[in-house]
Amino acid sequence: MKTMIKLSFLFGASIYASMSFAAIQSKELHYTAADGTQLVGYYTYDDAIKVKQPGILVVHEWWGLNDYARHRATQLAKLGYAALAIDMYGEGKHTEKAGEAMEMMHSVFNDASTSMVRAKAGLELLKAQPQVDVTKLGAIGYCFGGKIVLDMARAGIPLNGVASFHGVLAPATPAKAGEVKAKILVLHGAADTMVKAEDVAAFKAEMKAANVPYKLVSYPNAKHGFSSPYADRLGKENKIDVAYNAKADKKSWQEMRLFFNSVFAEKH
Repeated sequence: MKTMIKLSFLFGASIYASMSFAAIQSKELHYTAADGTQLVGYYTYDDAIKVKQPGILVVHEWWGLNDYARHRATQLAKLGYAALAIDMYGEGKHTEKAGEAMEMMHSVFNDASTSMVRAKAGLELLKAQPQVDVTKLGAIGYCFGGKIVLDMARAGIPLNGVASFHGVLAPATPAKAGEVKAKILVLHGAADTMVKAEDVAAFKAEMKAANVPYKLVSYPNAKHGFSSPYADRLGKENKIDVAYNAKADKKSWQEMRLFFNSVFAEKH
């Protein structure tokens, strides 16, 4: 009898444990951009939340839609957001070789319209999900993706806020007064040799000229890629100046949380 009771207890505990971890749901979503490119997104949300959730796009680094981008989407879901890690290269392509990453990145930037066409396709996919409150939309991006979300804001795409992590700041088309709808957060590494002091100064001047509300936070000793635990290995293997910085990673994520809490609170 004691054995049966023990087994029953363990079985029940196992079910309870599995139920506690089952709240975060994720799935791949296949979609097509207006330019005909076949794309694969990673969508995740907390199904224990029974009301509509703010939706946030995650735009990957130049490496493509990899596990890191998916991980960030899952972290957002755990914060109560419906998150979609989008695909900017097509068919979910990704790499760990800098040369291939450069080629894929330039395949997006060679035609000025391509990046926004694919970003908009991701946003429409996010808005179509039943869990998403379409009045509360944001985007975050890393490196290449940081530039994408900033360019989305510059293009007047209807987002409440965008956050760029160690993103490229140079615009495809500079922001114009009255056209930017999103509030902007830039999280920058002070030791970033790929986004230099003059780039930061030019970005600030651009935002001031267009009268865009923004906040730029610079983290001491943080290099390009500071938020990614994979940066040290990838930097060494590819001989590029990127590195992980745990302190900057933690602080920048908290800064983003406060930013979206504020931005979405304004929509109540």
